[in-house]
Amino acid sequence: MSRAENPFGQVLVALVTPFTADGEVDWKAVERHIDDVVTAGADGIVVTGTTGETSTLTDPEKIKLVEVGKDVAGGRAKIITGGGSNETAHAIELAKKSAQAGADGNMIVTPYYNKPTQAGVLTHFRMIADSTDLPVILYDIPGRTGIPITYETILRAAKHPNILAVKDAKGDLSEVSRVMNQTDLMYFAGDDANALPTLAIGGTGLIGVTANIAPTPYRHMIDAVNAGDLAAATAAHRQLEPLVRAVMTHVPGTVAAKYILHGLGRIQSPRVRLPLVGPEEWEAAQIEDEIDLVKDIPGVDFRNFRPDRNAAAGGALPKVAGTTR
Repeated sequence: MSRAENPFGQVLVALVTPFTADGEVDWKAVERHIDDVVTAGADGIVVTGTTGETSTLTDPEKIKLVEVGKDVAGGRAKIITGGGSNETAHAIELAKKSAQAGADGNMIVTPYYNKPTQAGVLTHFRMIADSTDLPVILYDIPGRTGIPITYETILRAAKHPNILAVKDAKGDLSEVSRVMNQTDLMYFAGDDANALPTLAIGGTGLIGVTANIAPTPYRHMIDAVNAGDLAAATAAHRQLEPLVRAVMTHVPGTVAAKYILHGLGRIQSPRVRLPLVGPEEWEAAQIEDEIDLVKDIPGVDFRNFRPDRNAAAGGALPKVAGTTR
């Protein structure tokens, strides 16, 4: 594969995993949701990522999400597996099984909780990248993992032939520019608010939570940037700003995205798995206040928004724990 090729797409949705009210995966809702976002403009889907509640999914659920994604997308969008693990051996097995299930790429998160040295981080990435032929996106999110991928480690990782991109949730755009000046790595915004700024300095796309709700304006933003039309891209960014705030600032993005999708009638339940819980009354009120400021977003009609705080309350304990083996 040429380093210049993009095997991932540009508008990537960090997919929520719809559950039933008792916390089991709602597979019919998964199929509908994937079809919805692909039809609305997404050309890549990251299943089993943070937004997909990877920490509480079982391995069979993770692999089935890849399979279902491939089947529903039908070649219209790339399916990226995004779970990973803080155990290198487990992450390797997930990568191999995901590749066998048809994944188009593998997003590898920095090992969390263990707090390895940068040598350990680099070894983790290289061994997982070695285990399959899948193109790799490194996921740099120190707020969740406890450690960053340092600039020096990114440069060293970039020499691996399968490591092609970074999802940046560190938000240091000066470092992003520096890395892109010195490597062929593609960059994807990992913070919804930074989608346009990342694109403006040469980034490839976004892996977005808000895109679960509104993929179309992100499609417009990307297409405008590709055409050199900054004014149109900025207009899409400004349209999205209150929705991004609603999704990303009051509760975890997964929780808010499911609350809003359910209120729009696009998923049957807003349930999340413990230890995540639905928004408390005051948090739900904040989300709804932000939604009131959303105007004229293509593909979303908030006149039909009917939030259900009772349905969202609490969290579910699934029948089978998301154990590593």
